[in-house]
Amino acid sequence: MKFGVGLIIVTISVLGGYLGVGGKLGVLWQPYEIIIIVGSAVGAFVISNPKHVIFSTGSTLMGSIKGDGLKNEDYIELLSLLFTIFREGKAKGVMSLENDIEHPYESGLFQKYPRVLAKKRAVAFVCDYLRLISLGAEEPKELENLMDEEIHTIQKDLSRPVTALGSVGEALPAFGIVAAVLGIIKAMAYVNQATEILGKMIAGALCGTFLGVLLSYSIVMPLAALMAQRRDEMVNYYSCIKSGLVAFLHGYPPQIAIEYSRKVLMDEVQPSFDDVEKATSEAIRAAAADAA
Repeated sequence: MKFGVGLIIVTISVLGGYLGVGGKLGVLWQPYEIIIIVGSAVGAFVISNPKHVIFSTGSTLMGSIKGDGLKNEDYIELLSLLFTIFREGKAKGVMSLENDIEHPYESGLFQKYPRVLAKKRAVAFVCDYLRLISLGAEEPKELENLMDEEIHTIQKDLSRPVTALGSVGEALPAFGIVAAVLGIIKAMAYVNQATEILGKMIAGALCGTFLGVLLSYSIVMPLAALMAQRRDEMVNYYSCIKSGLVAFLHGYPPQIAIEYSRKVLMDEVQPSFDDVEKATSEAIRAAAADAA
């Protein structure tokens, strides 16, 4: 939705301004120059990236355009899950969660939180560190350092599609120049033609530079920035998990441990203390109902 609105604003502004000074839209329609620019950009993208990055860029791009970013409800569910885990671990020991850790997708505990389960890497992140804790790795600083290293690796992985698309955006003006130069070469072959014909050819050639710059700075680079925002949201999501686990390892009560998690969340998605308290109260009631 946001992408569509932005694209409409760009189109109206550029074409409206062009028409306002007496420009003719027909001159801007240069399909073969579009083929040169877009084809060269796609080819360079394929050459410079491994297959998994190509597919990852496509899926991340589509998700960003559709607005599939994390919402307040995602964090409420995450904090509720962490609270339930910490409460169970505090009361019965982390070993009591062994079956949930090993089979999270069949676990009744995890199945209460479908938004979390949809993020497979995040589920693995939680379960892996709970497993380490259950095996005796209970030194908070060491586990915190390990989590920092893994989050850094996750950030690099999530940055690869952003970098890939950003590189295409940076190259598009150059591909526009390539198209323009080819158009000028073609025009020079008709230098003995009438001025009207030659002028039309040169105008068409210059559209290559225009299209390359427009595609770069009005579409591709903003999309790369949108993908970067989505990446930052996911990194913040993992930081939320890490902060809670570290607080739990330090022996804090579950309610305080998830407050550590809540406080690292970005302002626009951070649930209020009251919202978290309400969600954890519901989790306690659900656990009591299951026990009964």
